[in-house]
Amino acid sequence: MMHALINTGARRFAVAAAIGSVALLSAGCTSTGSAEPTSANEAVGDELAPSIYCGEECQAQLALDVDPASIDCSVGVSWSSASFPYGAKSTQQIPEFAEAFFPGMQVTVSDGQGDATTQSGQVDDMIAQGIDVLIVSPQDAAALAGAVDRATDAGIKVIAADRAVDTTVSTYIGSDNVEAGQVSGEAIVADFPDGAKVVELAGSLGASPTIDRGDGFRSAIEGTGVEIIATQTANYDRAEGLKVMEDFLQRFGSGEIDAVYSHNDQMSFGAIQAIKEAGREGEIKVYGIDGESGALDLVKAGEYAATVGYPLVVKESVIAAAKLCADEPIDERIVLDSTLINADNVDEYMGRAPQ
Repeated sequence: MMHALINTGARRFAVAAAIGSVALLSAGCTSTGSAEPTSANEAVGDELAPSIYCGEECQAQLALDVDPASIDCSVGVSWSSASFPYGAKSTQQIPEFAEAFFPGMQVTVSDGQGDATTQSGQVDDMIAQGIDVLIVSPQDAAALAGAVDRATDAGIKVIAADRAVDTTVSTYIGSDNVEAGQVSGEAIVADFPDGAKVVELAGSLGASPTIDRGDGFRSAIEGTGVEIIATQTANYDRAEGLKVMEDFLQRFGSGEIDAVYSHNDQMSFGAIQAIKEAGREGEIKVYGIDGESGALDLVKAGEYAATVGYPLVVKESVIAAAKLCADEPIDERIVLDSTLINADNVDEYMGRAPQ
């Protein structure tokens, strides 16, 4: 797909031709063994193209004019945390995709370990190293603004990947988190036409997806019979999701919770476990966001009401970095598709999960 992404005379580079051009930061480096097995959609693939979740407009925005072999630059990747699947897969696959198709692109990857101060320091280290492009997924949209500004002042072009940052960047790539929250809220409204009492498992405080997914959900249920009776952060973490849901189940007795809205699948997994252990799976439906392959399995099994696909931005981020390295223009916002995946359509996505 997307054969128009590069000029017809441009070379393609097979994965087997990758040339070890990736360096890991000695401080806080990611572990490539931490990512879960990838689905067919997540694999690097054998052609230079965005993911299947990059629609026509997204593809046009990422059209690369130069020969990939001409790209010669240094790219720093600063991710908020590699301790959860989205971050682990992204920090593993970005270097792999770059190796496969841009042999002159040197990639340095750092893991912010869920701490904005640590991540800011790592960005400063990459600035000192003289990178040309920074791909950053900030732990906190406001807290990383200063580090991003310092990168920009140093002449570095910045890509905000997955998460926005509260300052000017060259481009921000990711699905629309507000829309993802809206889609999840609309699903609950549709499934509970007479209204529902919902508990919310929120993501990390201060992170742009947390804010946007919360706002989108609230806009969807406004004026309906669906109401949020409690909300608590669980930091996008499965174990914390389990604990928070256990607390909710103790706080609210049988019949007092109709649904759970979770800002990601990992917290949903924890919530589902807590509900099962409490023997209340027949009375509470769980809704989440991300579209991990394991989430699709649970939807298929009838244990998870729905998830909203939030695709990885691995391929798109690397291609955008190549465009910036080549001084090609790029739009300030590139949006990937998000789709409600429930029992009605889960079979269409099995084997090609968004994450």
